[in-house]
Amino acid sequence: MEKTFLVTGGAGFIGSAVIRELIHNSTHRVINVDKLTYAGNLQSLITIDKDERYSFIHQDICDYQAMSSVLAQYKPDIIMHLAAESHVDRSIDGPGVFIQTNIIGTYTLLEVVRSYYSSLNSTDPEKAKNFRFHHISTDEVYGDLNNNEDMFTESTPYSPSSPYSASKAGSDHLVRAWQRTYGLPTLITNCSNNYGPYHFPEKLIPLTILNALAGKPLPVYGNGRQIRDWLYVEDHAKALIKVAQEGAVNETYNVGGHNEKQNIEVVLTLCDLLDELVPTVENNAVLVKSYRDLIVYVDDRPGHDLRYAIDASKIERELGWSPDETFETGLRKTVQWYLDNKSWWQAVLDGSYQCERLGVL
Repeated sequence: MEKTFLVTGGAGFIGSAVIRELIHNSTHRVINVDKLTYAGNLQSLITIDKDERYSFIHQDICDYQAMSSVLAQYKPDIIMHLAAESHVDRSIDGPGVFIQTNIIGTYTLLEVVRSYYSSLNSTDPEKAKNFRFHHISTDEVYGDLNNNEDMFTESTPYSPSSPYSASKAGSDHLVRAWQRTYGLPTLITNCSNNYGPYHFPEKLIPLTILNALAGKPLPVYGNGRQIRDWLYVEDHAKALIKVAQEGAVNETYNVGGHNEKQNIEVVLTLCDLLDELVPTVENNAVLVKSYRDLIVYVDDRPGHDLRYAIDASKIERELGWSPDETFETGLRKTVQWYLDNKSWWQAVLDGSYQCERLGVL
């Protein structure tokens, strides 16, 4: 049955992947609600933005009246809440906006949805029966793993380390409270580190690729031994859509890529791929024999977690999802995408993508 999905933060990295997947590989209708902060980029949706099943609404989830009007107009069957501030370094430098968006924004949206869901129960019980609110979160809410054997499960206690992860933990708790207190049909997913096409260049993988191509230093925090589980964003998008449609109401699902890698391993692998695909002798911006020579170690991030690892057995066991990409195949696809899509990332680097965001174009 065709449904209407409302995706918050749909111009962001993961949100845009979800929308592209829905439009390209389903018959569902998609409403994209995005405030278009610095990380929101409508060029990430250029392949689907003319589709008649897609609509974009420039709006802030913290605006109760505006969001109420959006839900009343479009009457979504499923809400996928991805709108969030997500960069740890930025949260350390300025935590206020993370509290505002991730906690106050989620609270406001939950109140809007609670009212909407109540009206559905009165006017369209069948639609209310199938309605879902899917909150997308992060594995960082669980904090740090103490050894190389433990993994995060859905019952791991929360122990966030950064203002970012604390704000996401707070939003998770709000969602569970609104489910238990008000009976809102919710789902929560906690994912590992995403990577792939259209990733904003402040994150490790795109930053490394673009710095390398420009012959700039490749910064690595501390000794680079921090371990993360890496998940290809298109695999994640498929998982999120499956959970939204097939997940058990009020359940939590961890989504991981089964790819634990040290940060330094990631950077070295990227350098080797670039050495193969764009040899330094062919790149006029680089004056070294290998991109590895550009690596520099910088002071570690305050409160930096050592290891994250996701146990994704529940979603595989109950919903039949597992990632299609290995780290090797996904990373090669990612590097090739950046090589083939210079216009996208160049517009981000020079700031011209913000012209559309600010309504200039």
